[in-house]
Amino acid sequence: MVNFGKKIMADQVEEWKGYYINYKLMKKMLKQYVQQTQLGGKDREQVLKEFSRILDGQIERIVLFLLQQQGHLASRIEQLGERRIALLERYDISQVSQLRDAYRDVGLDLIKLLRFVDINATGIRKILKKFDKRFGYKFTDHYVTTRANHPYSQLQQVFKQVGIVAVVGALSRNLEYLQHHEGSFVSLYDHPAVTLKDPIIEQVNHAVHKLTHATNFMQFLGQHSLIAQEDEQSGSEDLVDDQNYHFMSLLLNLVNTFLYMVNTYIIVPTADDYAISLGAAATVCGIIIGSMAVAQVFSSVYFSAWSNKSYFRPLVFSSIMLFIGNLLYALAYDLNSIIVLLIGRLLCGLGSARAVNRRYISDCVPLKMRLQASAGFVSASALGMACGPALAGFLQTKFKIYSLTFNQSTLPGWVMCVAWLIYLLWLWLTFKEPEHFSKTVVNEQTSESGHQENPNLEEGLVQPLLLGTEERQDENLEDNDDSEVASENSHAPATSIASAYRLLTPSVKVQLLIYFMLKYAMEILLSESSVITTYYFSWSTSAVAIFLAILGLTVLPVNAVVGSYITNLYEDRQILLASEVMVLIGIIMSFRFTRHYSIPQYVTSALITFVFAEVLEGVNLSLLSRVMSSRLSRGTYNGGLLSTEAGTLARVIADATITGAGYLGTDMLLNVTLLPPLVICIGSIVATLYTYNNLY
Repeated sequence: MVNFGKKIMADQVEEWKGYYINYKLMKKMLKQYVQQTQLGGKDREQVLKEFSRILDGQIERIVLFLLQQQGHLASRIEQLGERRIALLERYDISQVSQLRDAYRDVGLDLIKLLRFVDINATGIRKILKKFDKRFGYKFTDHYVTTRANHPYSQLQQVFKQVGIVAVVGALSRNLEYLQHHEGSFVSLYDHPAVTLKDPIIEQVNHAVHKLTHATNFMQFLGQHSLIAQEDEQSGSEDLVDDQNYHFMSLLLNLVNTFLYMVNTYIIVPTADDYAISLGAAATVCGIIIGSMAVAQVFSSVYFSAWSNKSYFRPLVFSSIMLFIGNLLYALAYDLNSIIVLLIGRLLCGLGSARAVNRRYISDCVPLKMRLQASAGFVSASALGMACGPALAGFLQTKFKIYSLTFNQSTLPGWVMCVAWLIYLLWLWLTFKEPEHFSKTVVNEQTSESGHQENPNLEEGLVQPLLLGTEERQDENLEDNDDSEVASENSHAPATSIASAYRLLTPSVKVQLLIYFMLKYAMEILLSESSVITTYYFSWSTSAVAIFLAILGLTVLPVNAVVGSYITNLYEDRQILLASEVMVLIGIIMSFRFTRHYSIPQYVTSALITFVFAEVLEGVNLSLLSRVMSSRLSRGTYNGGLLSTEAGTLARVIADATITGAGYLGTDMLLNVTLLPPLVICIGSIVATLYTYNNLY
């Protein structure tokens, strides 16, 4: 494969050669800086300042030329607009054709300018990535954050293309005016449903899609779900064809995510009452809630592996397991069996298909929609977390049909049974298996018939669960200066949990510890809420349900504020550390220090803990995707699976802690269960400070 330095030279427009990023010079400067720092001639701060100044100069030259070219295009469009106005008075088909051709010439020059921006934006990203790799720490985030958010930012011109988009709009609007429709000129604005079918505009729009970056909020939510954005390679097409994209299948994956989260949290307000009705202690609710997470520890692995071959079959299996699990959960009351109830929850956990939902977005959604789909994944999870307890609050009734009892304890199971049955029918009728799986089946049949099989076929068809960025791919392909092809063995995905663990650096281990801590703290808060509020405040099931629903509904507005505002002001590592401290404060405030435990203290501490744990989760997963080895971005044992396992294990241990602490008495439950997250949180803060300089 030709490296980027050669590619940028080959793709340059001859008359614009002096305005592209001097990639070769920047690489030479990096070599010199590495040698100088090794010999002690320059320190780190001096290198950062000098390199930033050099890159600022490169970007300024690019931007000034870009603005100049935008002005030329705008001037040409303005002149053509005067000709178009004259045509409104006297319609001449030959002049309309000539004018349309003139606009298309502008469009061709606009495409050339878009490619100019594309190449330079790629060059900037690559040189920043190369700097990070050579010096062993992350400079990219620092540079982009300080430059992109400055009021005089030139970097925004490269990565946001506001001016170019305005030129694209003017060109599209004027060509639309020339589109003769039923004897009149059709307005792009008056008729938004009308689509301009012009080959030049289609090429322009395709080029714009390659350059357009989603909003910070979408990026934040995409990172939150650990589905990182993948930059398109310059001049290449997205691997997912728009024609093969199936919206209904994506929607079914998002609905699966939503229903699973509802299923997880719908029992939280009533689990303690259900345990008591079956002759167990109220604190057994920890085991009831946590048994679903226990099974998920195993289901995440086989669902991740299964999604290498199919999406439809794992989703069908998931729906069936969740239907049966909820049925057993509902029947346990009339059977008077805590064992049946726990088996039902275990089966629900075995039906957790979140790994499939994440991977479907990575593999089967076009790049231009992937961040929105990732944001939808997070939103579906958050809404499910809020709707579960809220729905439980509406199920405060009791009646019998034949020998079956329907009450606040069993109705969550019956409601979810119906929901999963409807979902299964919808899935069976409308889901479409992705194209590459169909090709795999065809090729396997061809191979069995005696035709030669391509040994690398599977590698080419199976896409990664956690998509890496373009820079990470480049790291695999050409980031050794003079080397053009990288060793496949040195970048092969992990083949087991053990081999994946060996790839974990101290920074990655710290981020996984933080993820474990925040999930532990959140599970303690949510799972014991019903027992604690009943014991101290005599809250009803409806009151607990409303409280938990309000907590869940804070997720989206908090993420909106953090993603759109806070991340523009501070580095991720700063937000990470501040959020850890706030979670620690929330945990400390939750302790019962006196005999009297008030509602304001509990509600305030719970809000602080939950809200900042949510902020911490998004930033943590964002950093995790950056510091993690590229080998953990592919295969069954990937970074997404490791983080899922860490979080699930935290939930299991937290729920077991609640049940274990229950034997000491309900009056001791709160303080005893808060001690482990307190210790882990302090440890995670110390570990964060230890690796702080590596968390760019």
